[in-house]
Amino acid sequence: MIVAEHLRKTFPGTGKGKPAPVVAVDDVGFEARDGEITGLLGPNGAGKTTTLRMLYTLMHPESGRVLVDGHDVASDPEYARRALGVLPDARGVYKRLTARENIRYFGELHGMAAPLIAERTRQLAAALQMEDFLDRQTEGFSQGQRTKTAIARALVHDPRNVILDEPTNGLDVMTTRGLRDFLRHLRGEGRCVIFSSHIMQEVAALCDRIVVIAHGRVVAQGSADELRQRTGESNLEDAFVQLIGSEEGLHA
Repeated sequence: MIVAEHLRKTFPGTGKGKPAPVVAVDDVGFEARDGEITGLLGPNGAGKTTTLRMLYTLMHPESGRVLVDGHDVASDPEYARRALGVLPDARGVYKRLTARENIRYFGELHGMAAPLIAERTRQLAAALQMEDFLDRQTEGFSQGQRTKTAIARALVHDPRNVILDEPTNGLDVMTTRGLRDFLRHLRGEGRCVIFSSHIMQEVAALCDRIVVIAHGRVVAQGSADELRQRTGESNLEDAFVQLIGSEEGLHA
């Protein structure tokens, strides 16, 4: 389980003089439970990626804290990194290595024994439908093949908590369907899954809970049905527009 409490992150302003700092994340808090898929939904620049980076220790919040399975990430970052599998927004692969070698390298970084790495690679390749390109050099891979390789190497150490930043961005329909099935598989294993997306259909189809972020703040959270009921809208896209629209009005 992952818990975010009162997270805040600012960045220096740009321009002449002494510009005010830019508030990227402002008092963000939510809970992502085991055996559920939690979606972060928001417009571009809302603070989703910054929030995720604080969850997986790439950035430190100025205030607030992150708990992974009850462990404070700030005081025990090594536990968090072992307990997390992360697909970041930048997901390049080592082009001179095969997909299998990319996965093996990450397993070795986690101190895994060779037989266990081989077994986890077999399991992940089957789940992600990677067998036909597993032993090909990754240079020249399609975006879907690169994404699958990046997901497999992120999960080789069998983490209980999974964070994915827009995993289906730019993928074709069939690859997207396969990744959605894989996320459901992770949920079925009882893992905690967080992913960010701006695709309403994807969020509505997958997520048990949705956290809506706008201007660095959580403006709503709940199931898709709860968000639709709260706004009186019949579909999630209209509910989303209404929720972030009210936040836009506060900042006008």
